[in-house]
Amino acid sequence: MALLKIARMGHPVLTEAARPVADPGAPEIRRLVADMLETMDDAGGTGLAAPQVHVGLRLFVFMVQPHRLSGLEGDETVPRTVLINPELEAIGDDMQLCWEGCLSIPGLRAVVPRHLRIRYRGVDCDGNRIEREAAGFHADVVQHEFDHLNGILYPMRVVDFTRFGFSEELTRAEQAREGAEA
Repeated sequence: MALLKIARMGHPVLTEAARPVADPGAPEIRRLVADMLETMDDAGGTGLAAPQVHVGLRLFVFMVQPHRLSGLEGDETVPRTVLINPELEAIGDDMQLCWEGCLSIPGLRAVVPRHLRIRYRGVDCDGNRIEREAAGFHADVVQHEFDHLNGILYPMRVVDFTRFGFSEELTRAEQAREGAEA
């Protein structure tokens, strides 16, 4: 396995729609997925889409760890998962505001509106069908990675730019507010 170079904001592959994967079990797809999982783990991420590693294919990897759970029904831990040629649909009209960052846009984060509940489906490298309903952080991470497959980066979804900035500065401002309230 090998660590992959992560595409940074401004690279054309990040703003183009990705192509379907013709053969999810092909050796080159399995190698790509293994390298993406290693890269995601090394970077400390919770998801990584193929366009983020300069490959314009419709696949991403993700996981949901216990400390990320919101407590909503459907927000559950998810082991490292591969989703190839995914489809996604909202369940209802309820939205949530989510703090998001991205490995392709290091050092920044913002609040982004996302559907509270979603249904997604796709296959893994063995052709096994994956179909789940998700809520909370689980839904957020899947929507974020799915956006990458359509050439959408989270800043394109920001509606309140007072909640968008450098991670360190946002943390410092939050700590200052908490100190003033104490």
